Amino acid sequence: MDDLDHGLIAELRRDGRAPISELAERLRVSRATVRSRLERLKAAGEIAGFIVLTRADVSEAPVRGLMMIGIEGRGSDRITARLTGMPAVMAVHATNGRWDMIVELATESLAELDEVLRRIRNLEGVVSSETSLLLTTRRAGR
Repeated sequence: MDDLDHGLIAELRRDGRAPISELAERLRVSRATVRSRLERLKAAGEIAGFIVLTRADVSEAPVRGLMMIGIEGRGSDRITARLTGMPAVMAVHATNGRWDMIVELATESLAELDEVLRRIRNLEGVVSSETSLLLTTRRAGR
């Protein structure tokens, strides 16, 4: 990948629905160049796909946090299934190191977050946890 490829990917991260003509203008290259680069990046697997973000995905809940969880034994799959069914859970990440998973949480109030944390801590197999509130978030290229 060269600078033009990186620039194209950065522009697509800013606006994945930008027309090829607009991308070409921003990158100061022809539409044919953008089209061929885009096809080559998709064929090479550098661009794995495009996603849809809904209003709920980008609106910020007033209370957001990251919960690091330690799991006893082999309960990861069962616990992940339970977590992904909770409305307050935005994502579940498997990790290495001290914690077995990191859970992204979003709630409307501290009281609601407290209840979610209590429910997660009571799941069978969860042996330890640590939660940090997110104060600000800056998204790269968005």
